[in-house]
Amino acid sequence: MTATARSFLSVADLSPEELARVLDLSEAPVATPLLAGKGVALVFEHPSARTRNACEMAVVQLGGHPLSIRAEEIGLDTRETAEDVARTLACYHSVVTARVARHSTLERMRSAVTTGTKPVPVVNLLSDREHPTQALADLLTIRQRFGRLEGLTLAYVGDANNVCRSLVGAAALAGVRARVSSPAGYCLSDGDLGWASGLGGDVEAVSDPEEAVAGADVVYTDVWVSMGQNAEADAKRVALQAFRVDERLLSRAPEAIVLHCLPAHRGEEISAGVLDGPQSAVWQQAENRMHSIRGLLRFLLGEGG
Repeated sequence: MTATARSFLSVADLSPEELARVLDLSEAPVATPLLAGKGVALVFEHPSARTRNACEMAVVQLGGHPLSIRAEEIGLDTRETAEDVARTLACYHSVVTARVARHSTLERMRSAVTTGTKPVPVVNLLSDREHPTQALADLLTIRQRFGRLEGLTLAYVGDANNVCRSLVGAAALAGVRARVSSPAGYCLSDGDLGWASGLGGDVEAVSDPEEAVAGADVVYTDVWVSMGQNAEADAKRVALQAFRVDERLLSRAPEAIVLHCLPAHRGEEISAGVLDGPQSAVWQQAENRMHSIRGLLRFLLGEGG
């Protein structure tokens, strides 16, 4: 008998109703240890602090055993193919999660193990395309602070990277208006904007960061130079100088909360005063990485309602 497991590689893998359900499960008490006696594989091609800690503790809270695996231990597409790595891990684990360099690696892993007699979900812990588990924590934090999501306005300032892409997609599903302000060369593509709009979103590119932030409920930024981008670091820092979230820019949104997926470079994409200031919700956001991943696992393992 052939069955299919539900995976999560993109925020677009959820409907608006399912996204709300995941957020609800993130806050609901755990009545059943869904992973009792079971393992969850955590594959990391890139280093991780919050994602590894959040995932390991979420699995423990569901009664399971997390196993973190470094890139050199499995050698995706060097020691063996990504498909064979996924098939091997599926022999031992109930869920396979991975932080990878290329989104296509996740798609290949999903194709290898999500159908058959023993299907296993695959979860994207970060790829060059998206960071969807981060977006879940972001929305959970916003909902906790405002008591709702629909009708709020979010301003993202800086490099429109994988974090930004997932964020505007999730915002679209939740009814949050999104403004993205980035310099030329570091903007969301027309395809990205169309994708978010196709999810039901109200998303626009705004060249002036002050205009983007004005009156926003949430102001979000991320590092200017992500992992693997050292070769273009100097050029990015020059291009993004006018897109720093500091006290002057934040004065345009005096009632907003500030989010940052971390790690933060104080004085670069965000000032220390803003990051550590009264409008910052970054540590609540960081803790919510654990809660939202727990909610996602509950959803994928059958508590979808």
